[in-house]
Amino acid sequence: MADSVYKVIQLVGTSNESWDKAAATTIEQASKTLRDLRIARIVEQDIHIEPGNALTYRVKLELSFKYEEQT
Repeated sequence: MADSVYKVIQLVGTSNESWDKAAATTIEQASKTLRDLRIARIVEQDIHIEPGNALTYRVKLELSFKYEEQT
């Protein structure tokens, strides 16, 4: 493998359906502006509970993508 550098960012995604949907939505949205996504790692999961409202599933993801120098 050639020498490479990767940047890691954290994003939080939400869904009223599931943690899986929250993660998938986050990755899908991030892929619109970030190129060459490599790894997604779930760091944290929780559920926001508010009486009278649907549960909100939340995931905190670390996403890595190949870092390219600007020229």
